[in-house]
Amino acid sequence: MKLLDTMVCAWHSPTPGVNNLTLVQLPIPCPGPGEVLVQVEASALNFSDLLMIQDQYQIRPSRPFVPGQEIAGTVVAVGGPCAFTTGMRVAGKVLWGGFTDMAVMRADMGMAIPASMGFAEAAALPVAYTTAYFALTVSTRIHPGETVLILAAAGGVGLAMVEIAHHFGAKVIALAGGDAKCEIARVHGADETIDYRCDDWGERLKSLAGEKGIDVIVDPVGGDMTKIVLRRLAWGGRLLIVGFSSGAIAQIPANWLLLKRASAIGVYWDHDRDGQLLKHINTELALLIDSGALRPHVAERYSFSRLPQALTALGDRQTTGKVILIRHEDHCT
Repeated sequence: MKLLDTMVCAWHSPTPGVNNLTLVQLPIPCPGPGEVLVQVEASALNFSDLLMIQDQYQIRPSRPFVPGQEIAGTVVAVGGPCAFTTGMRVAGKVLWGGFTDMAVMRADMGMAIPASMGFAEAAALPVAYTTAYFALTVSTRIHPGETVLILAAAGGVGLAMVEIAHHFGAKVIALAGGDAKCEIARVHGADETIDYRCDDWGERLKSLAGEKGIDVIVDPVGGDMTKIVLRRLAWGGRLLIVGFSSGAIAQIPANWLLLKRASAIGVYWDHDRDGQLLKHINTELALLIDSGALRPHVAERYSFSRLPQALTALGDRQTTGKVILIRHEDHCT
């Protein structure tokens, strides 16, 4: 296979802004040592893609660059001995470069796709489900009977948190915007739901928290929402800081943590620091998927040519679960 004789279609981000993305043809990349070339069948969208495109993420590639961090597809070439061979179905995380026909991925950042999964569902695993499992078993360890409050519970990371917290026996309270999103969270394992669009949602949260309070708060939102829910944290509770989809970094009053002997914990992982641990998590996730305990929710599938619209819908919070970009043969001429 003469890879460099072939062109692939990719989305370029030459300047900040979703509306400035351009569809281009590029030479197909060659995998180096420890890398594989993946024919991408599905790419998952994340809020971090929006931030990276806007130059607001901690990782800032030189422009122009191809965004996209979560892929699933088939290995078509390998750069040397590794755990994968050509023809294997894989999903994985890339630093960027996922919104394309073919992407180079570090082999240690990939995972074999369980036989029971399609590409679209598998694309939800490398970031969302890995983050959720890491948060609830490594950043902290939840115990049966504990109460876990999950913000943005109908999103990709949120639903993964709901399913995994439910699997480990926690009482799950899901906070989401609107009846439809609350119902999705309930279907995936939430015991109670709160619609934050209702004026009295704070009182409902207070009632559900009770005198004891909430043991673990999962917060991918940030901003003012963090301060509101932090008041309901239990003695010895844990606030898991997952992200800032609101666009604002929460200013956490340290005295609130002090007086409750509580902890604020950043949820962050990478393959260089956590390689062996992430391999274990991949194995555990595969077992949970095969058992039916985890069911990635893919409600929105966009054709490759509609990436800007998909990113806009994600940013406007018009979506639930994972938003997936599906590869088509005729998307680039």
